Amino acid sequence: MEEKRVKSLLMVCLVLGLLLGQSTASFKRCYGNCFITCVIESDSSIISCAAKCLKHCIFHSSSAISSSTQYYCKLGCATSLCTHISTKQDPGEEKVEACVDSCSNKCIQN
Repeated sequence: MEEKRVKSLLMVCLVLGLLLGQSTASFKRCYGNCFITCVIESDSSIISCAAKCLKHCIFHSSSAISSSTQYYCKLGCATSLCTHISTKQDPGEEKVEACVDSCSNKCIQN
C-alpha cells in the first residue's frame, strides 16, 4: 500500500514538472518557430518578422497578462526594444524572451 502511494506521488510530481517546464518554454518555442518560418517563407524583413512573431507569441502566452493595457504596453515595449536581437542565423529566443520579460516588469510598474 505504501509503495503505491509513493509511486503515485512521484507520478504527480513528474507530471507537474513537465507542465511547468512547458509553460515556461512556451514563449521561447513559439517565437523561435514563428521567426524561422517567417524568414524562410516570406519576403518580410528580419525586423518585420520579429515584430510579427512578438505580437503572435505575446498574445499566445498572454494568460499572465491581466488587462489589455498591460498587453499593449508589453507589445509596444517589446516591439521597440526586442526586434533587433534576432538574425537570420540565430533567432535568439532566450535573449528575446529575457527582453520581453523585462518589458513585463516595466509595464507592471506603470
